[in-house]
Amino acid sequence: MRLNQVTVSVTDIEKSIAFYRTLGFQLIVHSPHYARFIVPENEATFSIHLAEVVASSTTIYFECDALAATVQQLQAAGLEFVQLPTMQSWLWEEAYLHDPDGNIICLYFAGENRLNPPWRLTQ
Repeated sequence: MRLNQVTVSVTDIEKSIAFYRTLGFQLIVHSPHYARFIVPENEATFSIHLAEVVASSTTIYFECDALAATVQQLQAAGLEFVQLPTMQSWLWEEAYLHDPDGNIICLYFAGENRLNPPWRLTQ
């Protein structure tokens, strides 16, 4: 089984397309109510769907091999972070920002700890 895509609700398709393209996503589908992207360095897709309101936020995690450089590049492009790269107790370095509708975007680097943390269950 492979994850195909995650879809989040947005209230302004064009504004959200601009935001996700700034993150480096490649736009592959564009309509008045929907857009889909290829996630950088990956074959996974990510999509946005037009909604009248976004009732709750979603947290989306994207791993970056060069987290600090990616954050600096995005800051230079005008994106504002609510948390700069910070090492967490679960051994992931994480930085946070919001998309135009308040969905939480976590850019992180976990390396080996993403799938194999020291507390991983054994079979």
